[in-house]
Amino acid sequence: MFFTAATIPTFFKLGLSLVVAAFIVGCDSKEHNASALTPPVAKVDPKVLSIHGHDRIDDYYWIRDDERKDPEVLSLLEAENAYTQAMMAHTKPLQETLYQEISGRLIIEDSSVPVKRGNYYYHREFRSGGEHPVYLRRESSNTEAHVILDVNKLAKGHEYFNVGNWVVSENDILAYAEDNVSRRIYTIRFKNLKTGLILEDSIPNASTSIAWANDGKTLFYVLRHQETMLPYQVYRHVLGTTNDQDVLIYEEEDHSFYTSVYTSRSQGFVIISSSSTDSSEIRLVDANNPTEPLRLFLPREEKLEYRIRHSKDTFFILTNWQAENFRVMQVSSQTLGDKSLWEEVVPHDPDTLIQDIELFDNFLVIDERNKGLTNLRVINRLSDEERLIGFPDPSYTVHLHSNPEVSSTQVRYVYSSLTTPDSIFEYDLYTGSSSLLKRDKVLGGFNIDNYRSERIDIVARDGSLVPVSLVYRADMKAKGENPIYIYAYGAYGYSANPQFSAKRISLLDRGFVFAMVHVRGGEDKGRNWYEQGKLLNKKNTFWDFIDATDALVEQGYGHSKKVFAMGGSAGGLLMGVVANEAPEKYLGVVAHVPFVDVVTTMLDESIPLTTGEFSEWGNPMNKEYYDYMLSYSPYDQISDQDYPNIFVTTGLYDSQVQYFEPVKWVSKLRQLKQNENKLLIDINMSTGHSGSSGRYERYRKDALEYAFILDTLSLGN
Repeated sequence: MFFTAATIPTFFKLGLSLVVAAFIVGCDSKEHNASALTPPVAKVDPKVLSIHGHDRIDDYYWIRDDERKDPEVLSLLEAENAYTQAMMAHTKPLQETLYQEISGRLIIEDSSVPVKRGNYYYHREFRSGGEHPVYLRRESSNTEAHVILDVNKLAKGHEYFNVGNWVVSENDILAYAEDNVSRRIYTIRFKNLKTGLILEDSIPNASTSIAWANDGKTLFYVLRHQETMLPYQVYRHVLGTTNDQDVLIYEEEDHSFYTSVYTSRSQGFVIISSSSTDSSEIRLVDANNPTEPLRLFLPREEKLEYRIRHSKDTFFILTNWQAENFRVMQVSSQTLGDKSLWEEVVPHDPDTLIQDIELFDNFLVIDERNKGLTNLRVINRLSDEERLIGFPDPSYTVHLHSNPEVSSTQVRYVYSSLTTPDSIFEYDLYTGSSSLLKRDKVLGGFNIDNYRSERIDIVARDGSLVPVSLVYRADMKAKGENPIYIYAYGAYGYSANPQFSAKRISLLDRGFVFAMVHVRGGEDKGRNWYEQGKLLNKKNTFWDFIDATDALVEQGYGHSKKVFAMGGSAGGLLMGVVANEAPEKYLGVVAHVPFVDVVTTMLDESIPLTTGEFSEWGNPMNKEYYDYMLSYSPYDQISDQDYPNIFVTTGLYDSQVQYFEPVKWVSKLRQLKQNENKLLIDINMSTGHSGSSGRYERYRKDALEYAFILDTLSLGN
């Protein structure tokens, strides 16, 4: 069995620590005897899980500890970390080299492009020696900027600290949401920007969703459910009053819906949005009369989604009503609640997905996706004239930037490609010309001309054309010889955008080809592309990735014995499946915070966020979904076979994918896998789903991952 801290005598624990320490010190070359260190073996404690007349045996169910305090569990996690550190000790110099490379590409002192909101221009700075951002504002481009929030000071004394959102009221009260645990449970605090004083008001157990009314004293916020952690209750708080005086104005009773609040860009409404994966419902608060009753924009309907923008006396609606790829409608603010009164503004296009819209006094800007690539379409609302903003790269991504002023005659957007760093442009809505405001600088000798990007289609087993975006260093590309690092996500309709990554250069400059597979489950080729990769079509996601791997090797983009795969969260589920179903195709697999115990989690509605996922994965209380999930669930489908080298990460306080899923997965893999390939897990004992909060700190983990990949490649296992 696995010995716990409570059962090991003190002298033995000390001796074990010295052995591990000696191992780490002694392993400074590639000839280390890593196999001499035995990996942790979690105890086997079978638990029978029964449903639909079927029994599953979970030997490691005991690893789940919702309180994160069980000594036996914590001892296992610490032992796993010690083993990983020992196994990777010989790569310490390489890790340091990689860390210096990756962090050395950053501008130490960096500033964002100022954004005008009301009477001020706001921007963010990173300063020398700081891990966290500093937020500032100034009255004009010529006046001195004043700090409104220094996150470095707030973070002192905390292993993790994040400001998830902040908003400023009409009378200069800053409300901000902070998290110092990494569970995405925030406390809302208030700062008087005129005096610099932190107010006594404080709201715990909240989400990041906050919105001010126009009176400058009334704040709307959303509390999280204590068990499911879903944001579900909207309260109205008045500055200077106690929390028990706050008024509950809306409670979402359906646990498959998430609730948020925000202020319309017109400043006319506070919007309460409830949404599931495939349904929406919106309520309105008059921002000038925050105590008046809510108005329902449109009652929810199954599989009906909509989002709204407000201008003067009109609402513009982005909706999938009778439009799979969405269309844009409009309606008077006086005639809500009946979609038959909506008038079409931009019709549905079966080949083009409308992802977002931005509304200006005289223009409408459409963020759309066609043939897997994003475009921006500008429509003059007065003349109906249309323009497309053009982009040069074969594979790229573009999205709307912050555009809070509806009266503006410019729209800002962010452009990036696999070879082009993030670039902020300002497009003149009248002249049609774009001006570059800022392009992220990349230090360390980066030269854009050294790299090439491509976009190809591969043929999946059912004949579907699956897009793949590629980037590599042109002078290091040799057909059929390069190591290749293949990434995909493929869930929730999230499109994997081919954008620049400075850390990726450390692989490209060592001869790697990077491939991003736009598998089904994302919306890369429209809404139907998503529908083909969810629920009872989920296996298309996995098959697309495996088929793309074969095609990339066949076409010479990578050597068949030098293939690495990576995915995180729902993409970590993908990694678990390909490791089970096609282990021989990959030298290494990297799974970040992987969702791998699908059936157990989806059957347990007490686990945070489970109920909100039913429309993505299905509800296994229904036997059809249970059987389908079970057939691919990575934890359930581990078998007695060889597995690739595997590197896993998780965070103890992860609220999206609980730490026990990847830890159980690793424990079971160790029990059943038949070869000696590496199986390592790195558990961050102080963070959650998003990892470290510090700007530089997170690159230590990137360096560890890359060291694992490069070391595995050099050993040729």
